[in-house]
Amino acid sequence: MSSAPAAMTQAAAGAAPRATAPAAGDGLAITCRGVGVRFFTERRAVTALSGVDLDVHRGELLTLLGPSGCGKSTLLRAVADLIAPSAGEIRVLGTTAAAARRRRAIGFVFQDPALLPWRTALQNVTLPLEVADGAKHAGKSSPAELLELVGLKGWENAYPHELSGGMLKRVEIARALVVKPEILFMDEPFSALDALMSLKMQTELRRILEEERHTVLLITHDIEEAIYLADRILVLSPRPTTIQSTFHVDLSHPRKLSDPKAQTLREAILKELGL
Repeated sequence: MSSAPAAMTQAAAGAAPRATAPAAGDGLAITCRGVGVRFFTERRAVTALSGVDLDVHRGELLTLLGPSGCGKSTLLRAVADLIAPSAGEIRVLGTTAAAARRRRAIGFVFQDPALLPWRTALQNVTLPLEVADGAKHAGKSSPAELLELVGLKGWENAYPHELSGGMLKRVEIARALVVKPEILFMDEPFSALDALMSLKMQTELRRILEEERHTVLLITHDIEEAIYLADRILVLSPRPTTIQSTFHVDLSHPRKLSDPKAQTLREAILKELGL
């Protein structure tokens, strides 16, 4: 395993004894202990995750990096209760992932567009409230205020086909935030955007998180995006996935990727990825 500056990286010790699951009030939003996921097809069994131990602190923006197909999305989906783990234990906000999702403590922003084309921007944002059987809005901001927060004031009545790619992504972020989730899961949310728009959306996300405090688990293939956004970066191994190393990003916001510390961190992550 490669090394990096001590202030920035802490290698995961694969042989370390497993900790017991922490209590709900200890500042941890997510804990995984020995989590494994296996898929079965007609021809073979595939082990996607193996013995993953993970802690995510409340209010932290944690980024997952790793080779394509290594299991990043599988890990995120297991933590979010979208797929069931084959082994181990997952705790989210001191309870099961399923219980956290049922009480609307989790929000999602995925790579592929997921807006309903027959609904306006405002109607798409209000959808989670309707699905929750008309439950009272739990957030401090109304759907219209959230659209203003993401820079779409005046576009409330626009349909998805009338919006640009970046605007569509902003609507999806507003929709994810409408129930005031404590944890936001983001699976390559900006990968379909061009480089300039992606950078703008990264800046927009940081601004939103300054106003709407959330714990964020973000998947990306973009090392610069991870450095720009994250408090901590996990490098995952090839499948079956384990946590290969951890990088702590000791840089204040707003960040400049030209900062020598950022460049040193980038080189260390590239080396860890074998590049």
